[in-house]
Amino acid sequence: MTPHTFIFIGRYGSGKGTQAKLLIEALKKSDPDRKVLYIETGAGFRKFVEKKGNYTADLTKKVVDSGGLMPEFMPVYIWSNLLVENYTCNEHLVFDGTPRKLLEAKILDPVFSFYGMEKPWVVFLSVDHKESSKRLSLRGAQLGRVDDSKEAIEKRKKAFEEDVDPVIEWYRTNPNIHFLEIDGDRSVGEIYADIVKKVGL
Repeated sequence: MTPHTFIFIGRYGSGKGTQAKLLIEALKKSDPDRKVLYIETGAGFRKFVEKKGNYTADLTKKVVDSGGLMPEFMPVYIWSNLLVENYTCNEHLVFDGTPRKLLEAKILDPVFSFYGMEKPWVVFLSVDHKESSKRLSLRGAQLGRVDDSKEAIEKRKKAFEEDVDPVIEWYRTNPNIHFLEIDGDRSVGEIYADIVKKVGL
């Protein structure tokens, strides 16, 4: 198997992280000798904000806690550093929740040709706002995450419609990627089986 690249995109609470991790397990089973580089900018930001005395980290924490989207240079900083430090063109790549703005998507696009990657898969998990809000509220209650508060969820809805929707529409007609729209209003197992079948794993 040659190295593959997958980009999971969708609303907050659409199940991107869950499906990305399930796909990683599938990749490890079908190609056990090849590593998988998992790039999750959300986790990257949560780790970054732990830097004490760092002004940028303090500003980032305010945005993350309020449910807002970071300016493009910050997610680019997170994932580009992970690529530069860890990628050898021999790993499968899984991006989780990035890009979230059109400019970021356009910055990411030439990365694939630069590294000589095969055409990546963009997996769009389609879930409506009502369902994603319910999932986020449940997660917030279970994990106590301040970025899953009612106010933050409404802010995320607006950010999705203004920033992420244009990314999805751009990817639909982008000749450099395989675009895959998946119905996310089903069970985890049904969604996973659909993804695996359609990407040929």
